[in-house]
Amino acid sequence: MHDRSNIFSTVKSTIQKFIYFIGPGLILSCSYTDPGNYSESVAAGSVYKYKLCFVIFMANIFAVILQVLCIKLGTISGLDLAECCRLYLPAKLNLFLYLSAEIAIIATDLAEVVGTAISLEILFGIPLLFGVLITVLDVLVILMVYKKDGRLKETRTFEIIVSFLVGATCICFILELFQVNFEPGSGWEIFKGFLPTNKEIFIEKEALFLGCGTIGATVMPHSLFLGSSIVMPRLKDYDEKNGTKNVNNQVTTQQEQLPQRRLSLSKLSDPSELINKYKPSYSAIKYCLNYSYIELIVSLSGVAIFVNCAILIVSAATLYGKPDAQDADLLSIYDMLVYYISPVAGLVFALSMLFSGQSAGIVCTMAGQIVSEGFINWTVEPWKRRVITRVIAIVPVLIVIGVLGREGVSKVMNSSQVVLSFILPIASAPLIYFTCKKEYMTVDNNEIDQEANEETPLVSEKVNFANGSFLKVASILTWLIISALNLYLVIAFIYGADI
Repeated sequence: MHDRSNIFSTVKSTIQKFIYFIGPGLILSCSYTDPGNYSESVAAGSVYKYKLCFVIFMANIFAVILQVLCIKLGTISGLDLAECCRLYLPAKLNLFLYLSAEIAIIATDLAEVVGTAISLEILFGIPLLFGVLITVLDVLVILMVYKKDGRLKETRTFEIIVSFLVGATCICFILELFQVNFEPGSGWEIFKGFLPTNKEIFIEKEALFLGCGTIGATVMPHSLFLGSSIVMPRLKDYDEKNGTKNVNNQVTTQQEQLPQRRLSLSKLSDPSELINKYKPSYSAIKYCLNYSYIELIVSLSGVAIFVNCAILIVSAATLYGKPDAQDADLLSIYDMLVYYISPVAGLVFALSMLFSGQSAGIVCTMAGQIVSEGFINWTVEPWKRRVITRVIAIVPVLIVIGVLGREGVSKVMNSSQVVLSFILPIASAPLIYFTCKKEYMTVDNNEIDQEANEETPLVSEKVNFANGSFLKVASILTWLIISALNLYLVIAFIYGADI
């Protein structure tokens, strides 16, 4: 009886601790379920039916692998990916990575803002251009109070808001699936779609184009910077509550070389303020790391895979083989869902776009701030920095909508996802490099019990958290596959392929 009580108590404690960590993975799942995914998945389903489900599944595996590295980097170093690049990489390379990240954010915003604006036009009759402006103001108002290095209580507020929007998106697609009339044998056909047995996805140029876009739409580059940053609040909260800190509470790796190496560099890439930034204690790392992994995997597997596959399955079951389905944009997709299924199906689709677009817009703007603050040494006030970052990202969106209107928007959105896929190897390369090198992933286990006012370290040892053999091979293989797909598309473009 006593043993059963202990087991119950342990299970209860574990569940309570897991609940404490719920949030970051749901925020990241927004990056993988934005309207850009809608456009890509609808195009994939309408042309290849269920055959590209395998690509979505593979892309989500890539996402999990890379986000695990993000959690590790942020937890061990106390720095996000952008900050690590500024601290450890040459200034010119750092600025190149920064520009690539900004381009990725612009491409991401294009899909998110357009998707939200289209949903506003469907639901409320608001013209597309005005809908874009409304989404910009909405995100800016929310993020005026966001602090990148804020306390856990402030972060939890954002997590709750975003989690509500994510939950609403999932509910919409559950309802959408119940609206679809599947053909007999569709279950087996969908199952086969998750297996790499369809030759079309490997040899047909259009399938590769859509597959590459799907990977870009799923494993978005800006999510890597976000994922390495949003783990910080819980680490800080643990250290504050338990009175623990790292004796060498600063970035110690290559610290002696930094002043000599950086004296001649421009102020824009000056990393001096990062050297003494908060670094998590070894106790905080032990307490948080594994639960952060579990929460991430559960959230991405439960939300991102479900939503992305649901989009493809609904479009495949409804639009495959229908006239003009291949060239449909998000607004005409709504019309087709209303015509082929029911008005309720179209309404639910529009609501899901609204929820996903708003949540992804918030998350993308958060990532924009992390990128700009991490890569370059901004000297303007935080609120001005956020406005500048958002304007840089949103102007191209306004130009595209103003010039093209509805015509060509779908093609531009799909192309923006391919741009993200091209940038992904650039953004993920330093992430893999940092997490594979023990000089960046080694923690000094020197802790002081501040409550007892002891100045003598309790333990003195170095703990290496660099990637093991499995994770090292998996991450490098992920990078090689994504790069190979991109290289194939580049060669196809050079030879004039119409894809």
